Amino acid sequence: MDEYLTDKEQLERMRQWWRENGWFLIGGVAIGLLAIYGYRQYFVYRDGQSEAAAALYAAVKEAADDSDAAAAETVFQQLRSDYPNHAYTYQAALLVARGELVSAPDGAAEKLRFAMEGTSDPELAMVARLRLARVLAYRQEYDQALTVLTVESPGEFGGRINEIRGDIYAARGDTDAARTAYLEALVGTGAELLDRTFLQMKLADLPAPSVDPAATPADAAPAASGAATAPGEGE
Repeated sequence: MDEYLTDKEQLERMRQWWRENGWFLIGGVAIGLLAIYGYRQYFVYRDGQSEAAAALYAAVKEAADDSDAAAAETVFQQLRSDYPNHAYTYQAALLVARGELVSAPDGAAEKLRFAMEGTSDPELAMVARLRLARVLAYRQEYDQALTVLTVESPGEFGGRINEIRGDIYAARGDTDAARTAYLEALVGTGAELLDRTFLQMKLADLPAPSVDPAATPADAAPAASGAATAPGEGE
């Protein structure tokens, strides 16, 4: 009899617990099922977004390959509007900007800056940075170009950055700074990725190093001993 009553009491306690907590248990299961469903739906949505963005990117590439700048620009703007933070959008920005480097440098600069600042891909951002510096240098905005090239840890892009710095300094007429930048490009990190022959040609095309105006006559004497030079000659 005692065992029967004990079982009955336990059964009653279970019923009481269910009355008090059953809805929480059911709610927890329902929330878990909804979370799984939402997780799956998110990936379905994300895959659909990627497919649509990929289709637009393909259209941009096709127009760019056909040299149809107007069509490439139109599709790119649609891609940028519908998928502003998608990887395909940033890649398309570089693609369209490449066709605008000469014909529409302002538009190219805006797209390259958009990709440089927006993408989470560090390599894509660096490529955009280098091209943006080139565009700014083409527009003779040398100070801005040098600012864009200021990178704390360029890694394997260090050689390319120094080469572009050298080009900018050479365009400004600062041949000593250009020479230094080219030499750093040749010996620094990422030098193996450069066209060393072309870089050596750039170095050879620079004027001879300037004479330090603070040098003493004794310092300058050995350099002048080879041949007589009239005052002002060679400046």
